[in-house]
Amino acid sequence: MYKIIRKILFLFPAEWVHYFSMNCLRIICAIPFLKLLLKKIYAFHDSRLTTQVANLRFKNPVGLGAGFDKNAKYLPELETLGFGFVEIGTVTPLPQQGNEKPRLFRLPNDKALINRMGFNNDGVKAVAERLKKWKERQSGDSRLIIGGNIGKNKSTPNEEAWKDYEICFKELHPYVDYFVVNVSSPNTPGLRELQEKEPLRKILRHLQMINNGKAVSKPIWLKIAPDLSDEQIDDVVDLALEIKLDGLVATNTTINREGLLTPGSRLTAIGAGGLSGMPLKYKSTWILKHIFEKSNGAIPVMASGGIFNGGDAHEKLEAGASLVQVWTGFIYEGPGIVKRICKEIAEAMRNGQH
Repeated sequence: MYKIIRKILFLFPAEWVHYFSMNCLRIICAIPFLKLLLKKIYAFHDSRLTTQVANLRFKNPVGLGAGFDKNAKYLPELETLGFGFVEIGTVTPLPQQGNEKPRLFRLPNDKALINRMGFNNDGVKAVAERLKKWKERQSGDSRLIIGGNIGKNKSTPNEEAWKDYEICFKELHPYVDYFVVNVSSPNTPGLRELQEKEPLRKILRHLQMINNGKAVSKPIWLKIAPDLSDEQIDDVVDLALEIKLDGLVATNTTINREGLLTPGSRLTAIGAGGLSGMPLKYKSTWILKHIFEKSNGAIPVMASGGIFNGGDAHEKLEAGASLVQVWTGFIYEGPGIVKRICKEIAEAMRNGQH
C-alpha cells in the first residue's frame, strides 16, 4: 500500500511532502479512535527489545534521527508509529531560516536523499516551550525517550561556538532525556572544523561541567561525520574515553558522491548537501566497527546510516551498536518501518542471533 502512496508523494517537492504527510498524520491522530487504531497497527511490543543505555530505558532500540522533527512539533504522532526514541533538532539558540529552497532532494535509484537544510529551526526557546508542554502530558514507564540535537547558529564564529552549545544545553536540559552535540553537518560553513580534538574538548568539557552542576545529569553524545579520516576517528575515540563521554552517534550525512546510480548531470544540478540513505550503509557500519574495536566496546554507539529493514538494523547491532536510528529509510519504507525492524530483531533474538 505504501509503495503506491510513495509513488504519488514522490511526484511533489520533498520538503513540501514532508510537512504535508506529518500534518495529515496529525489530523488523523487528533481523532482518538483513529489514533488508537494506528497504535494497534504500528506498535510492536516485546520485552526483549527493551534496551538500557546511558542510564536510560528505551522500550525498543529503533529511533528517529535528528532533522525529521526539527522543532518538536510531531512527537505524539511519532510515538504512535512505535519509535523507541525521537531526536529533535538540530536546535540553535536563535531561529534560523536555513538555506534557500529547494534544499531536500530524492535519489530514488540509490534509495538516498541529499539535503542542505542548514539548521532551519524555530530557535531554542520555542522548541523548549513545546517540549515542556509535551513533558507535562507524559506519564508511565513506557514513555517516549526524547533526544536534543544541538548546534550553533550560522552567524556564530567557531571560536564562539561553545557559547551557542551552552545556551541550547541549558534551555533544553529540563525537557530532553539525552543530548547530541552536532559538529558534523556539512550544511553550516566551517562547522566540521569543530570535530578537531581541541575545539571538541572545549565544547564537550564545558557542557559536562554544566551537566555535573545539575540535580539530574543528562547523557551527552557526539555525532560524527562519515568523512573523517581514520586518524580523526581515533582522535574522537581517544577524547571520548578521556572525558568519559556518554556515547557517539555514527554517522551524519556524507559529502561523498562515489558509486551512485543517479546520473552525474542530476547530481550536478542538485549541487552541495549531505547524502543519506543506502549509499552510506557500509561506510557507517565500518566506522561503527572501528569505534567498537578501538574502544573495546567501552563507548555506546547509536548507529545511523542506511537502515531500511531489520537485517540492516541487526547488522549494526551485531557490529556493536546499542541503538539504531532511521531517517531516509522512513521516507522510502513508510510508517511501518519501526514495527518491521522490531519484529525482525525480535525474531533474530529468538533464534539466538543477537
